[in-house]
Amino acid sequence: MAEQKNYKVAIGSDHGGFHLKYILKKHIEQLGYNIEDCGTYTTDPVDYPKFASIVAGKVSLGEADIGILVDGAGIGSAMTANKIKGIRAAQCYDISMARNAREHNNANVLTLGAGLTGTELAKEIVEAFLSGECTVERHLKRVAMIDELDNTGNLVYDPVNKPEDPDKEEKVADINEKDIDEIANRVKEMISDNNKPDISDKRENDNCDMVCSCGVHVERKPETLRKFIEFGVERLGYNDGTGCECVPQDIAACIDHTLLKPDATADDVKKLCSEAREFKFATVCISPSYVALAAKELEGSDVKVCTVVGFPSGAHVPEIKGLETRRAIRDGAKEIDMVINIGALKSFDDDLVYRDIRTVCEACEDGSAVSKVIIEAALLNDDEKTRACQLSKKARADFVKTSTGFGPHGATAADVELMSRVVRESGIGVKAAGGIRSYEDARAMISAGATRIGASAGIKILQAAKGTTVSS
Repeated sequence: MAEQKNYKVAIGSDHGGFHLKYILKKHIEQLGYNIEDCGTYTTDPVDYPKFASIVAGKVSLGEADIGILVDGAGIGSAMTANKIKGIRAAQCYDISMARNAREHNNANVLTLGAGLTGTELAKEIVEAFLSGECTVERHLKRVAMIDELDNTGNLVYDPVNKPEDPDKEEKVADINEKDIDEIANRVKEMISDNNKPDISDKRENDNCDMVCSCGVHVERKPETLRKFIEFGVERLGYNDGTGCECVPQDIAACIDHTLLKPDATADDVKKLCSEAREFKFATVCISPSYVALAAKELEGSDVKVCTVVGFPSGAHVPEIKGLETRRAIRDGAKEIDMVINIGALKSFDDDLVYRDIRTVCEACEDGSAVSKVIIEAALLNDDEKTRACQLSKKARADFVKTSTGFGPHGATAADVELMSRVVRESGIGVKAAGGIRSYEDARAMISAGATRIGASAGIKILQAAKGTTVSS
């Protein structure tokens, strides 16, 4: 955990969150924080808005620095708390959301659902929330815009504390169209993100010819599509006048150009890098011994070097995987695809699997590299796939990946859909790999939720996407 901060924490719950609140209270005290329990104090049925407003009120008045609320789902308490001036409550059900809520949104109240979040995960969410801090200027600016809505967009009539000067009292009727436009523009700025493509819900002269699955119109340009794919949109389509076919026109930026055959030579790797430069693939994915060579071949290009760790069996001990990761990053790797300990997962040794993944993710964080966790889905049942994805979330991986390409079979759309369903709310990407040999294969994976494709047939896929014919 990050450096201990001298926070005073107010905690509260309804009857549905009472037991989890009790556990979290003890945990927070052990972490060294000063904590105040605002109730409820039994499992007798109560109304969650009462206790949510008490905790939020203490934070609003400065009597507590952080508020934590627990009810059945965490939703009602968040809604209640956000009615209180100065409160920025965030419902979180994984660690990445808690960290993001603090670092990007400066949330001051955390809400948890006792019926949705297990005890150990809840503890880690609380730790992430308490240790986070919003320091980046652009985030602080946006938080200030949120707080400004307390004065401009949340007009509250208080019959007890009326303003002495009636002219100073804001009235809804006094807001003119110009004021409304200004507020709307501020809200639009608040929800904007520099990483999102330029989109609009509606245009008077709607001459664009692309539409994504959420109904947002965009121009059919490769750079626009690339931004949508990198942002994680599950599906893009275009209207060619005869109907909607969900086919991205340029998917190069979501392809890892891969060569992991044991007999690959240095010349093979050089050729792979040359192709990656030409077609502007996202990365080349090669064996660890070729990382330094690939980094040299790709110097000056936007193509990144990806390599594999614990490959292909995943049976290496965590410490070796960590050392392998750090060496690869020193040699020039920017992305790491690690194979989990499949036997440990099947043995229900989730602690080992978590430590296995976390060791690599921590090395990637230290080296500013992207971490991808290969779960080898072909060897797992659906419950095991789900657990593997959940452990990857807990370890703060950047991607989960279907296959090594050395298993019984590669990616399937069903596997991708299941993995995406487990991790997508955390912002984790899904990489489909193994057996993707055609444009139709790639399109099916992206439609199922894949945000990255691993394919040795990358050039063939891209040529098909562009309608290019190549003689054999």
